[in-house]
Amino acid sequence: MIPLTLAEVAGAVGGRLVAADPAARVTGPVEFDSRKAGPGALFVAFPGEKVDGHDYAAAAVAAGAVAVLGTREVPGVPMVLVGDALDAMGRLARAVVDRLPALTVIGLTGSSGKTTTKDLIAQLTARLGPTVAPPGSFNNELGHPWTALQADADTRFLVLEKGARGVGHVRYLCEVVPPRISVVLNVGVAHLGEFGSVENIALAKGELVESLPADGLAVLNADDPLVDAMAARTAARVVRYGEAAHADLRAVDVTLDGRGRAAYTLVTPEGSAAVRLGLTGRHQVSNSLAAAAVARELGMPLAELAGALGELGLVSTRRMDVFDRPDGVTVIDDSYNANPASTAVALRALAGMRGAGRAVAVLGYMAELGEYERQGHLEVGRLAAELGVDRLLVVGEPAAPIHEGATAVEDWGGGSVLLTDQAAAVEVLRSELRAGDVVLVKGSRYRTWEVADALRADATDGGAAA
Repeated sequence: MIPLTLAEVAGAVGGRLVAADPAARVTGPVEFDSRKAGPGALFVAFPGEKVDGHDYAAAAVAAGAVAVLGTREVPGVPMVLVGDALDAMGRLARAVVDRLPALTVIGLTGSSGKTTTKDLIAQLTARLGPTVAPPGSFNNELGHPWTALQADADTRFLVLEKGARGVGHVRYLCEVVPPRISVVLNVGVAHLGEFGSVENIALAKGELVESLPADGLAVLNADDPLVDAMAARTAARVVRYGEAAHADLRAVDVTLDGRGRAAYTLVTPEGSAAVRLGLTGRHQVSNSLAAAAVARELGMPLAELAGALGELGLVSTRRMDVFDRPDGVTVIDDSYNANPASTAVALRALAGMRGAGRAVAVLGYMAELGEYERQGHLEVGRLAAELGVDRLLVVGEPAAPIHEGATAVEDWGGGSVLLTDQAAAVEVLRSELRAGDVVLVKGSRYRTWEVADALRADATDGGAAA
């Protein structure tokens, strides 16, 4: 963060100083984990039923924090008192970015692919100047301002993923940190249970382009009609990407290698160039085009851009992370989260990577689908069978419709089993896997990653497949 006096901090957040020197300067980071609040830091104390940050205020100051931003006084601790610590953190983030005129804020949203695309954009902008981006998918009312507060006078690009659980959430995040470039990836059924309808999801995602200034830029996916239509919701300039004929940046002649990595010709107004991605999955074509559109806007020449796209790698964990075991089994760890669209993408990648061995999918429950829950799981099961997945392990009773959907496909030559938990899935895999098999692990955050971790540990420990 840029250095600020406590008086400036209090003024930005509408707070009141207690037992604090107004001239004392915050020169370190803003942290809500007292263990990270070292010399020069500002510690934010959030009240809670089980853990109250105010109980750690004294320890944070003892470790070097200049003061504590909190909602109640702590004896002997310099405080910036506010009514709502989370709101104050957002206000402080806004004050900081407003003092950084050379900073370009890039915001992106979508029903799937946000974190991966955020990582791709950040890797490209880092070639152009100092870049700040959140770790993983730190994209909510806490992660958003926390990330923005990492920016300082040297930062040129701030890349922010914007998540939402309802209409108005993206708009709020844009008020905290206004974007100059907005990227909308797609509109799907992820979190349908919270939004109520796909139309509401589109309404919420479009808040990102509505927040742009007239001299800003909206980067829209031309292959998604709901995203493409968002051009009418902004006064900013629009650049479209995709495989559609009307896209400004297009991918043509897409091919996949045996590892599921795409190659394509990137077509731009400046000319064409060959791109060969190092990332697994056909969907990475779209993600990389979104990143390319941003980098092109920021001045990266086409020749450099094409080469840079080929050097992009995974940053956040458990997102299409492919690894090979010594026993000849290949694992696709995509276990961070799941919805019907992202699971379909992962299943297609699995089918495309099948070689001499079998395609094995370990699928768990997909959360937050509301009334679409059963239908979404059934569709995923049917798709697995239609793609010719050889072995389907469905983990947990809530995911049972996946099993139902697959077994209802009459001409499917594979087999499915419904298992009680992750441990049961691991045991089946240990008994059945053999050299040449490719295994996908995918599910919402219900410990599905334990299966991927076990497969990785078996490889490290020399565990044998049958």
